Amino acid sequence: MENIKLNNGVEIPMLGLGTYKIGNNDNDVYNAVRSALDIGYRHIDTATLYLNEKPVGKAIRESGIPREEIFVTTKLWGTDILNNQIQEAFEGSLQNMGLDYIDLYLIHWPVKGMIGSSWKEMEKIYHSKKIRAIGLSNHLIHHLKEVMEEATIIPVVNQIELHPYLIQQDVVEYCKKYNIIPQAWSPLGSSKVPLLKDEVLIWIGGKYGKSPAQVVLRWNIQKGIVAIPKSSSSERQAENFDIFDFELTQEEVQQIDDLDKSHRTGAHPDYIEF
Repeated sequence: MENIKLNNGVEIPMLGLGTYKIGNNDNDVYNAVRSALDIGYRHIDTATLYLNEKPVGKAIRESGIPREEIFVTTKLWGTDILNNQIQEAFEGSLQNMGLDYIDLYLIHWPVKGMIGSSWKEMEKIYHSKKIRAIGLSNHLIHHLKEVMEEATIIPVVNQIELHPYLIQQDVVEYCKKYNIIPQAWSPLGSSKVPLLKDEVLIWIGGKYGKSPAQVVLRWNIQKGIVAIPKSSSSERQAENFDIFDFELTQEEVQQIDDLDKSHRTGAHPDYIEF
């Protein structure tokens, strides 16, 4: 596993397990997280919206792995911002997971008119010492600028939809300007974005004896982007994890960049509704 240091000195593993819509019930979630941890994952990503914080937390607690070795992320949902319940929402996540602290807490989506004020509340949570870092998710450049106008603490991460068909290079470059680590959700595309059938990725993978998914995850890491692929299959989890024994050339990284189609599979951050 490779780690990268956040702007507050905390280290985050470059590869994590995403848990959005993973499995069909709490047992599936629990088993998927336990499987990932057994394989060697040390970064688990969840959110209030996913309604799976309890089984995620249980899997972490019962894994036998020291808590300080596992990096845990969860996220604040928009309705809690609209209802001025940010502090309560955080405490609810902490209670759901049964943990003493969270490693990273993110604002899940920007809430129009409340971007700056919600960040100030996040800073209060950070000062409570129940969290190691705070950041953002799905924030575009104009949202980031609103945060930066109010911030006394710079966000450590901006988690966005990012894959070779949506590289969001402008957002990535803006984040790096302020030492905000970009993080990719849906890094392997989806049924709406059949990324892994792309001939360029298949061809590059063939050179290294790697799958298109492994090529994409390696591409993320070499660009300094944390990736959180979702999988409930232990075989697929192991495949996704096996990316630290090869390196793409700069030409190959550029070839993958050139696949960009601005093809978004999730909601556009300017039009999200809660």
